[in-house]
Amino acid sequence: MIEYHDPHAATSIKTTPYALAIPASTANALTIGLLANGFPDSENFLNHIAAVLQTHEPDISFEYYNKGNASIPASPEILASIKTQCQAVITAYGH
Repeated sequence: MIEYHDPHAATSIKTTPYALAIPASTANALTIGLLANGFPDSENFLNHIAAVLQTHEPDISFEYYNKGNASIPASPEILASIKTQCQAVITAYGH
């Protein structure tokens, strides 16, 4: 028999669910930005996320962005493009 250890510690802070969402009914007009931070494999990870999402909602489109350097904020140009082109954004880092 295999036993697994859950490494989570007890906490006094109440968990608050993340409430932001995009209604599924808008999926046919939904563009999601995928922002990689420049670490190795961050783009590969986001490509995998996009592929999985498209199996559930084939009409979702994606815009791909990469900061190129994890130690700096996203440029004003990237942020402006995300704001005008996308209704949601997923960010990721690699390693």
